[in-house]
Amino acid sequence: MKEITCKLLVIGAGPGGYVCAIRAGQLGIDTVIVEMAKPGGTCLNIGCIPSKAIIHAADDFTKTVAMAAGKNAMGIKADNPVIDLAKTMSWKDGITGRLTLGVAGLLKKAGVKIVVGRAKFRDGKTVAVETETGEQVIRAENIVIATGSAPVELPMLPFGGKVISSTGALSLAEVPERLAVVGAGYIGLELGLAFAKLGAKVTIVEALDRILPLYDTQLTQPVAKRLAALGVEVLLGTKVKGLSSNGEALLAETGSGEEKRIAADKILVTVGRKPVTEGWGREELELDMDGRFLKVDEQCRTSMRGIYAVGDVTGEPMLAHRAMAQGEMVAEIVSGKRRSWDKRAIPAVCFTDPEIVSVGLSPDEAKAQGREIKVGQFPFAANGRAMTLSAEEGFVRVVARADNHLVLGIQAVGAGISELSAAFGLAVEMGARLEDVAGTIHAHPTQSEAFAEAALKALGHALHM
Repeated sequence: MKEITCKLLVIGAGPGGYVCAIRAGQLGIDTVIVEMAKPGGTCLNIGCIPSKAIIHAADDFTKTVAMAAGKNAMGIKADNPVIDLAKTMSWKDGITGRLTLGVAGLLKKAGVKIVVGRAKFRDGKTVAVETETGEQVIRAENIVIATGSAPVELPMLPFGGKVISSTGALSLAEVPERLAVVGAGYIGLELGLAFAKLGAKVTIVEALDRILPLYDTQLTQPVAKRLAALGVEVLLGTKVKGLSSNGEALLAETGSGEEKRIAADKILVTVGRKPVTEGWGREELELDMDGRFLKVDEQCRTSMRGIYAVGDVTGEPMLAHRAMAQGEMVAEIVSGKRRSWDKRAIPAVCFTDPEIVSVGLSPDEAKAQGREIKVGQFPFAANGRAMTLSAEEGFVRVVARADNHLVLGIQAVGAGISELSAAFGLAVEMGARLEDVAGTIHAHPTQSEAFAEAALKALGHALHM
């Protein structure tokens, strides 16, 4: 094949990679992107988008079941609800298919050349791509590594058979009667809750002594309450040991040494994700590492000139929107613009029931930094819109400096609260003060009013509590 030369080569068409390539194309940079699967990466194809589709279907189904059982306070009744999971999965696949085609179209519109295949570095400026028609050599002035991450596999529970990763869970043809989930982080709880709503008997096994350890207990209490209401058994402080000899049960051990035998038709392992740092020729380069991740600076530059890295391969938080922001920034840096990276305003969203959002510092994190703070919290139980949605569980909390009222962080838990994440992120990004949030007119009746009320509470004069 004829050798390709370009100014920018992007390896990986996940959220960080494809956004970087699109923005570079818009800026007139001669750009090539290499992807061995479908555009969109894990997030679009086997992660964020398909999981939220299944979560939505599960929410709708469980509401219908409640109606059939006469547990609907609004007086809506339904009879004998059932779900055809294969059809649900087909609907989910239709969504991801439309989006992957959309990403490919956007890359084409931006003038980006797409090469399908597996890329491997020869040196810091040269990459060889294994394609269906042979090897394609690409030489580039600048290269962006956007290889993403993959599910972590446990040695005693290798993937295969009844042991599945989140990818396998999102392609099941039927709801398992009994589902064991290993790990009570956001992936395990999101999918565990969804399958519990779809009718599975779910047991969650977590080695630590609490669920969602990245969030404070005040935020996770409503989720724990919902798990209990759905009949989900949560075994905390419990370590998995492997499968039983007949393969019909998951074996685990509690902190006190008691052995647990958990019957399961499927075992979903969600103990984290690992960066994909092998298989693309890292050994041919001299890249500094930060633990298991590629080390980058505030401009996503690696230790080698002209090589950047974005997304999950660069560390926590492993979030698609972080990758997108990094990718856009790198494209602009390559074009000659002045940009830098600051992760303080990245929203973290957990799509559990209820949902959790966190931006910036929590009260404990702010205190740990030696800051004097003001905290305002407003419950959805006092919010009219939440009442009309039958979603009174949860609250919005604002953390600010005590001296000048600068907002340091915002946390919330509640139904549909993910849609307020942009407002929370904007407040931190723009350096808002409590007075700015409280003085902004929030439409009534909306859940967003709880944001303003939390700021007012921190100022000492909440109006509706």
